Amino acid sequence: MSQERLPVRKIKEILRLKNEGFSNRAIARVCKVSNSTVGEYLERATKAGLGWALPDDLSESVLYERLFPEKGTSSQPVTLRAPDWEEVHRELSKRGVSLRLLWQEYREKNPDGYGKTQFGEHYQRWNQSHTNTMRLPHKGGEEMEVDYAGMTVPITNPETGEIWQAQVFVAVLPASNYTYAEIQPSQELVRGFSFFGGVPKILRPDNLKSGVKTPNRYEPELNPSYQELAEHYQIAVLPARVRRPKDKAHVENSVQNVERWVLAPLRHRTFFSLGEANRAIVPLRAALNQKEMLHLGKSRHELYEELDRPALRPLPDRTYEFAIWKNAKVNIDYHIVFEGHFYSVPHTLVRQEVRIRASESMVQVFSHGQQVALHPRSRTQGRFSTWAKHMPANHRFVLNADGNWFQK
Repeated sequence: MSQERLPVRKIKEILRLKNEGFSNRAIARVCKVSNSTVGEYLERATKAGLGWALPDDLSESVLYERLFPEKGTSSQPVTLRAPDWEEVHRELSKRGVSLRLLWQEYREKNPDGYGKTQFGEHYQRWNQSHTNTMRLPHKGGEEMEVDYAGMTVPITNPETGEIWQAQVFVAVLPASNYTYAEIQPSQELVRGFSFFGGVPKILRPDNLKSGVKTPNRYEPELNPSYQELAEHYQIAVLPARVRRPKDKAHVENSVQNVERWVLAPLRHRTFFSLGEANRAIVPLRAALNQKEMLHLGKSRHELYEELDRPALRPLPDRTYEFAIWKNAKVNIDYHIVFEGHFYSVPHTLVRQEVRIRASESMVQVFSHGQQVALHPRSRTQGRFSTWAKHMPANHRFVLNADGNWFQK
């Protein structure tokens, strides 16, 4: 076994997600570590009698001592005897035979063999390389898939007549295919939890730049906006792999249904605001969810009430406010620019790199992890939001030197 030392926060996340029922592979993707590392830490935690949640008074040093009691010693790797996966596959096709039963029979013959999780993962790996892909039913309340439609909705500025194209966000619960759609200004917002009335365990977005900072086939790195959302809702964000449409097949199908039954009927209408457009799609979205699916004999809404709604976790007490994170360089006039508007920061930060966190109402500026400025968000381009306390002394002097000052 390797002895890769993980930060305490990652160890806690591994234990928390395992307690939630996630597989080692899923945990590895969320925590951006290898499958073997996840398996090692879970095994060490079991031997140390540790589980979720860890004791509050457990220090970092004590935690490592309990996880790595053999520090300074070495052990020879153990070669495990693998079962006949072809035989396992044949047995699984028999009525009443489960993977757990086959693992128990395997361990009776091989007491030191694979653990239950390893057994399942090795079988899945063999299955994917030797057989056709098998579609498994989704559990209610387990997952929410999200994506954006290819079609956009034109919004006309009533004052200038200028037309801009609004994005259409789509979310679906795969167990019931219950669908949510919303027209948004850009591909930077994720909503739908309130519509569904609860929180699933997994959020699966596309591998978009808006959701994934570094597209990677195995370990995509989430951008800070999605990371904040995941922490707020205590949800695992597992982006779809690049060029793997089956990872989010349900939302791909839902996008087509939204384009066909919600957007296409509105193609001849002119909208002058996002609010007007979203009010127009509400009855069409409801009709889509009430429409009976012929192959199931039930509507999406009926299946949602039966499968998803009882299994969803409750919404947090505090409403989540989506925020955009961006880097910026402080200009020589001690202002940074965000979406065409200029915000002041302490003049001592001129020419330095800072981080911007912009919510719907506020703009925060951080330097080395510390907040250095806070402004109400303005959408007026070309204007300045300036705090006097951010100015150098000579600039504040000029600022106060108005007509009354000179008369005095």
